[in-house]
Amino acid sequence: MALGNGKSKARMSTVLDTFYARWRLDSGVVTWMHDDGESPPERLLQSIWLQQRVLRDRLKTLDGRMVRVLHPGFQSLEGGPDFRGAVIQMGDTAPVSGDIEVDIRCSGWRAHGHHRNPAFRSVMLHVVWDGETAATEGPPVLCLRYALDAPPGELSLWLGAEGSSEIPARFQGKCCAPLAQLGSADLADLLGQAARVRVQSKASQMKARARQVGWEQALWEGVFRALGYKHNVWPMQRLAELRPRWMTPEASVLELQARLLGIGGLLPMELTRREAKVDEYLKRVWDFWWRERGDYSDCQLPRSFWKFHGLRPANAPQRRLALAAHWSRLADLPAELERWCDARLQPGQEMPSLARVFQSPKDDFWSWHWSFRSPRLEQRRSLVGEGRITDLAVNVVLPWLWARAAAVGHEDTKARIEERYLNWPLAQDNSVLSLARQRLLAGHGTKVLCRASHQQGLLQIVRDFCDNSTTVCDGCKLPALVENWQTQGRMSAFTY
Repeated sequence: MALGNGKSKARMSTVLDTFYARWRLDSGVVTWMHDDGESPPERLLQSIWLQQRVLRDRLKTLDGRMVRVLHPGFQSLEGGPDFRGAVIQMGDTAPVSGDIEVDIRCSGWRAHGHHRNPAFRSVMLHVVWDGETAATEGPPVLCLRYALDAPPGELSLWLGAEGSSEIPARFQGKCCAPLAQLGSADLADLLGQAARVRVQSKASQMKARARQVGWEQALWEGVFRALGYKHNVWPMQRLAELRPRWMTPEASVLELQARLLGIGGLLPMELTRREAKVDEYLKRVWDFWWRERGDYSDCQLPRSFWKFHGLRPANAPQRRLALAAHWSRLADLPAELERWCDARLQPGQEMPSLARVFQSPKDDFWSWHWSFRSPRLEQRRSLVGEGRITDLAVNVVLPWLWARAAAVGHEDTKARIEERYLNWPLAQDNSVLSLARQRLLAGHGTKVLCRASHQQGLLQIVRDFCDNSTTVCDGCKLPALVENWQTQGRMSAFTY
């Protein structure tokens, strides 16, 4: 390696000759890589690609094509290819957008099953540490071993430094610089107006659905979708659509859990024979389901409809359906929410008050288990937390109430709902928000999002602009909008 000379090694050994430097290596915070050709850990290779710590004018695929990286893509933490939305130009062809997979060796393409996984069909470049020949059915291969801009030892030291996992400034969105020029009040106005668009869009969707199935059914479909998170929205939507069939007033929680798990295709066919409490619960559920499954055979979902990869244990679909069974027994959810809406709550009481409507039940089985295969937990775990209540509030409850108020022309009620929406406490973070903060709001620090409506506004901006442009922001109109915000945007905030 050109940069792996004696001076570099001497300089690195000097840097490492301190107690703290040795301590962070010994503790495993940083994985040290020698400059002798040893394969690096995949985490380091991913960081090298994200930060483009390579000699960018010397990149070639194994078949000899020059590679120009216009954008390395955005790192994915939810399964599938390692980077999404990269923009690459190979040889004399036009730049194309696609995914990037990072492995230590070329053989990883087949060894990891990427060649038969539909999620990897959009991979246009296989980035590896070293290799001589690529798999015939795989994408073009780019080796990084001899294309680094520093010795591996120096890069492994850098890996533990702040910012090695952040998007480099040159790959941030074109709107990042003009957004950084906005003051906090202007940015809050921008996000607030985008959030209003988002809540009214969701309310419009609720209203359209209510015209077909009624307000209560539209509400329940929204609740189920929220319980599905982004991974399992559609199977949860389908179960909600079937609610008139499986919901009977006299049914117990256990019976409803049996129906939902059975229709959802999530009931194991055999006992675990390892966990007594699990098998006991399964027997009780099957006592209900075996008698009724014939009645629902025409609408039972295949297990393959659900996604399990990348979920936190608490968000497993079986557990979400167990919670949905409890909530389904709420006597009159629409009336409860309308009373909550009409109540004159003090600031800060909105969340606890709504949480009393959507209570976290104490379930004899699911309060103590993540799944059918998990051992009993040492302590009881809530089936719903504040984050899920906030998600229900901003994505379901408030849009549904706003749509109801708009349908009958109650302007005062609409204003009260909007006020709660705009002042709702900060929600849980997610991968879309994290990426958007790095791409769009890097100039505003980490505390720029103070309320859930700020998060909702940022999500709306991503949907409106980022999702309709390329990774390198070709043709995006957001930078110009932001530049005009101080003169035009703030004025519209007062006439909205």
